[in-house]
Amino acid sequence: MAESQDADVDPRMYEQLKLDRPHGARVYDYFLGGKDNFAIDRQAAEHLLQAFPGFRTAALSNRMWMHRAAKYAAEQGITQFLDVGTGIPTSPNLHEVVQEIAPSAHVVYADNDPIVLAHSRALLVSKPEGKTAYLEADVTDPQAILQSDEVKELIDFSKPVALSIVGVFHYLPDALKPYDLVRQLVEPLAPGSLLIFSHCTPDFAPELWERAMVVYKADGGDAQVRSKEEVTRFFEGTELVEPGVVSPFRWYPDDETQRLVDKGEFTDIMCSLWVGVGRKP
Repeated sequence: MAESQDADVDPRMYEQLKLDRPHGARVYDYFLGGKDNFAIDRQAAEHLLQAFPGFRTAALSNRMWMHRAAKYAAEQGITQFLDVGTGIPTSPNLHEVVQEIAPSAHVVYADNDPIVLAHSRALLVSKPEGKTAYLEADVTDPQAILQSDEVKELIDFSKPVALSIVGVFHYLPDALKPYDLVRQLVEPLAPGSLLIFSHCTPDFAPELWERAMVVYKADGGDAQVRSKEEVTRFFEGTELVEPGVVSPFRWYPDDETQRLVDKGEFTDIMCSLWVGVGRKP
């Protein structure tokens, strides 16, 4: 939605779209320069940028890392992907990355924002040999995702799956039992499956992040950033792929990532993310 369209939203849609508070997918879209966000999201995003100027850099480094991690999974021979917390489509999407390597790959996307559903057509343009599907579901209900028709149709749990949970769990406070949620999603996966996971951290700039969390919650959002030790706990039950849990630009950087590092744009503080890939034994 462009800015000028906010006033045109049917009041009956406000509750469905949850426009009384910012949504992570739409705030992330704003940081990436997208147009699929509303005034409540832009206000929260600008307040976050005032508190911590690195959010745009963090979003970019996170997405670039996701592309590399998805490519890595496809290069390992994985042809099934479950992407939880998809966000608003931005090309290249995950299926576009992996189907360049494995044209027959199956990708299931899941997100709980109706705006993502409205744009899901972009997620369904698969190569002829492969398949993609989208379901509206919430990461706080893993069984609804795992038991969905879309997952049952496209994912064979007797074979390895790449489970992508990128930039999602910092929106889930401990009260929602985030570690249990990840375990439920990983549990049915076959040996050789991969967990692709990233999470914002206050480790490099604690005072800035404390301020950012205060302003985000004041704007109606909810979030909890976590330390490296806390993020590493999400990988319990898997074996971390080298180089382990690191800043995104340190995980097998490609030429463009290295260019941004050399320019001084990608730094630990400005990215403030822990990322990693774990293999299920």
